[in-house]
Amino acid sequence: MIDWVMGALALMLVFEGLLPFFSPTAWRQVFERALKMSDGQIRFIGLSSMLAGLLMLLLWR
Repeated sequence: MIDWVMGALALMLVFEGLLPFFSPTAWRQVFERALKMSDGQIRFIGLSSMLAGLLMLLLWR
């Protein structure tokens, strides 16, 4: 099980690094927009991301 968790973490880091590597300007713009969002909007995005990830895990199994 730990192999799957470490693999998933490694893959997440690869995907997270793609945008700043290939387009640092777009990455910076994303964070500038995020700074203008309210806490509620950011929480909703986080919740949506977690639910989408859980749904993907359930469908994958």
